[in-house]
Amino acid sequence: METNIQTIRNLAHLARLEFNETQEQEMLTDLNKILNWVDKLRELDTENVEPLIHMSEEVNVMREDVAQNTVTHEEALRNAPKKDSDYFRVPKVLE
Repeated sequence: METNIQTIRNLAHLARLEFNETQEQEMLTDLNKILNWVDKLRELDTENVEPLIHMSEEVNVMREDVAQNTVTHEEALRNAPKKDSDYFRVPKVLE
């Protein structure tokens, strides 16, 4: 499948791109290479090939999600900029 310079100009207009003449020729060459590659792929027999969902059979191995207290209440209050006995002091959000 081959395209022409008018196709490149139409695509550039639709994509709101601007090319000079040199860039148009480069885009034409690249687009023709891509379309030729797609045509080559169409030659392959994919009759009995199942569609891929994932590229490999690998499965992510993740650790168990277990809740843990890593900072005690007292340690957290020690790092707070403002506190009131056992609570954090924050600016008023609602009127």
